[in-house]
Amino acid sequence: MELYEIFCAGRFLRTATPLEIRSPYDQDLVGRTWLAGHAEYEMAVGAALAIRHRLLSQPAHERSAILMNLVELMKTDREVLARLIALEAAKPVRYAFGEVDRAIQTFFVAAEEARRIGGEYLGLDWTPAGNRKEGLVKWFPAGVVGGIAPFNFPLNLASHKLGPAIASGCPVILKPSTRTPLSVLHLARLMHDAGVPEGAVSILPMDRRTGDLLVTDYRLAVLSFTGSPAVGWDMKARAGRKKVVLELGGNAGVIVDEIADPDMAAIKCLSGAFAYSGQVCIHTQRIFVHRSIFRQFTEVLVNETAGLKQGNPMDIQTDISAMIDEANAIRVEDWIGEAVGGGARILAGGNRKGSYMEPTILTGTRQDMKVCGLEVFGPVVCVEPYDGFDEAVRLVNNGRYGLQAGVFTDSLAVMNQAFEQLEVGGVIINDVPTFRVDHMPYGGVKESGSGREGVRYAMQDMMEPRLLVKPF
Repeated sequence: MELYEIFCAGRFLRTATPLEIRSPYDQDLVGRTWLAGHAEYEMAVGAALAIRHRLLSQPAHERSAILMNLVELMKTDREVLARLIALEAAKPVRYAFGEVDRAIQTFFVAAEEARRIGGEYLGLDWTPAGNRKEGLVKWFPAGVVGGIAPFNFPLNLASHKLGPAIASGCPVILKPSTRTPLSVLHLARLMHDAGVPEGAVSILPMDRRTGDLLVTDYRLAVLSFTGSPAVGWDMKARAGRKKVVLELGGNAGVIVDEIADPDMAAIKCLSGAFAYSGQVCIHTQRIFVHRSIFRQFTEVLVNETAGLKQGNPMDIQTDISAMIDEANAIRVEDWIGEAVGGGARILAGGNRKGSYMEPTILTGTRQDMKVCGLEVFGPVVCVEPYDGFDEAVRLVNNGRYGLQAGVFTDSLAVMNQAFEQLEVGGVIINDVPTFRVDHMPYGGVKESGSGREGVRYAMQDMMEPRLLVKPF
């Protein structure tokens, strides 16, 4: 059993408050770390403020080189990182390896974008007042960034705070989830070895009271939060003048058009619905299938679901394992029961054993049921027929969220209509809304968030444009 010291202002520390991390799968002890308190938080903020001006003058090639050093160290420790994610989060290890690879890509993109921070030349003589004057727009780091990362992608979603901050020249203080801090604390070791300047990065597991300082502290310039909508919007209301980037939840919808291949769509929806027990912000939660192919689609989806292997997350063959805790599994079970009590039918699954929830397919659901109208964040998918594409668009748009949507079709007209009319941050054609690569702009509308991630887009929120006007 390994000890993981917190990373505070460039130093590895222990505090008076130990934290044990146990596997959600079998409650075995995975590792021990410590919670940062007010003193460690102040140390991190003080170091971040002190190094801010040094980072401002750090050449882009140096920031890029540090990030590339980190990429190579992560490649070397790929298996270590994947094992930690699988153990601390009960994420099947084959998905954990995928998360590590994505985090490596996130830092690689950050290394590239660090050298591409551009500017803009403006001719100002559009009016007589601008005669013999010209403008130059240059981007500057906004200041100290506070990042709060969730349990479900403990490494990669932390990387989406850390990578853009380093590339932008911003000091960053990250609060990982206290359920899954070990993979990102191992990353801290690699960051230290990669040459991150002392004080530029702190990674502090904190309780909610201490972590809330990232929200309310006026000395921070940016808050980047990934988590639930209720918590995120409350943070934004209390954050004062700082920039706030929110990547929140959703109940992502899929439309399967009448000319789509129902078998292919069903197989892709299987992964979108049940990967990591549906504990994904863009988990496929609602599927609307044209009535003419509804029966074929559901038969394939039910049959493929029956073939998923449940078990130990460390087994490379495991498809689905325990949820993050039993309380969340009980909540999902209750929501399923509520839907069935309201007239929905279970096509597959529906049973719980401890923190394991069977992959569940429902039909006959309504928007006022929690499994449809709220973010289930579990292995549940609702499948319903529709008759016309306009109706399907209305069904997807009917609700409080708007993160991503998937549309299966070969019709350019349908693709264009979906892009124009779906009220979401991203429309994915012939794939599930769970699709994401780490350089694309990612974020939602309505209650699903504010701002965008994807390294270059996150950097824009971590920087400020400044205008120089001069004569020539």
